[in-house]
Parts: sequence; C-alpha cells; structure tokens
Amino acid sequence: MVRTDFDRRLSLLRGQLLQLGGLVEKAIVVAMDALERRDLEASQRVVDEDDIIDEMRVDLEERCVDLIATQQPLAGDLRTLITVLHVAVELERIGDYAEGIGKISVVMGEEPPIKPLNDMSLMAAWSMDMLRRSLDSLVNRDVVAATEVCHDDDQVDELYDRVYHDLLGYMVKDPQTIRRATYLLWVAHDLERVADRTTNIAERVIYLVTGSLSEIHGGRY
Repeated sequence: MVRTDFDRRLSLLRGQLLQLGGLVEKAIVVAMDALERRDLEASQRVVDEDDIIDEMRVDLEERCVDLIATQQPLAGDLRTLITVLHVAVELERIGDYAEGIGKISVVMGEEPPIKPLNDMSLMAAWSMDMLRRSLDSLVNRDVVAATEVCHDDDQVDELYDRVYHDLLGYMVKDPQTIRRATYLLWVAHDLERVADRTTNIAERVIYLVTGSLSEIHGGRY
C-alpha cells in the first residue's frame, strides 16, 4: 500500500513537471511572437504570467522534498526525485528568459527591431524543439535521445554567433544604432541560454538513467 501511494504521488509529480514544461514553452513562443509583431500587451502578459511558472516550480519542489522526507526513497527513486527537482529549476529559469524577452519588448515600445528576427526565431524554434525532446527523453528514460539534445546545442550556438556579429556590425557602422542593437543582443543571449538550460535537462535525464552526472556538451548552470 505504501509503495502504491508513493508511485501515485511520483506520477503526479511527473505530470506536473510536464505541465510546467508546457507553460514554459508557451511563454517563449508567445514572447518571440509578441516581439516580432510589436504586441506590447502580449509582451506584458508574458512578464506578468511568469509568477505562475515560479509558483508551480515552488510547489513541485515542496512536493519533492515532502516525498524525500516522508518516504526516504533509495537508489532509483531518489534519483528520480532529485532529477525532478533539478529539471523544475531549469524550466523556471527558461521561464525567466521568456520574461526577459517580454521586458525587452516592452522597453522597445512601438519602435521596430533594427533587423529582421529570422535568425532569432530560428534560435527559439530550435530551442523549443530541444526542450520538447529533452522532456520526452525524461518520460521515456531515453539516454540516446537526451545525448542528441546535448549535441544539438551547437546549432543554437552557431545562430547566436551569427546574430551577435550581425548586430556588432550595425553598431560599428553606425553608433546611433547601439541602443536598438543592444536590445536584440539581449534577446539573442536569452535564447542561447534557453538552449543551455535545455542541455542541462538532457544531462539530468542521463544522470537519472545511468547514475552518472557529467557535462556532455558544456551545459551551463
């Protein structure tokens, strides 16, 4: 009976973690769409709704700690709870980056971006694909899929380098563009960090399955 209750509560935790992942993904997508369309109301909603993500992460953490304290799980069960704790924190941080993009959009006001957001939209799309696959690998305990997510971070890094050098070129050519270019540099940096956090999630999946915790591809904390 005790084991059945533990499994039920653990299943609820996994479901809540995936729900958090869905909220975070939506926040990034909405933040980028609002930035591109210059929808300041939508940008502000992303900022305001970050509190929901924060509260859900806190609730997940409290539930995990309660299970550890009351059930005293060992081996695989303990690794699962530790993984849920860490993944929840990574998801909350990704939510913070969505909030950051929303704030940048609001500060920009009605002013259009200094350059098309094509590369940054690709960064966001690639990062969200990585996030979905990292969470799928968690559900399926798929080390191969998690490892692929880690290596795919290269794609986002390459896009970030392209955006960085493009914007730097604007600044050098015309110093009056520095402020507007800096806004987009901040956005690109947030998106690059989203991919880093997703890599951290994938590395936690590998830890969950193998019991070995190591950086596969430079995930940053």
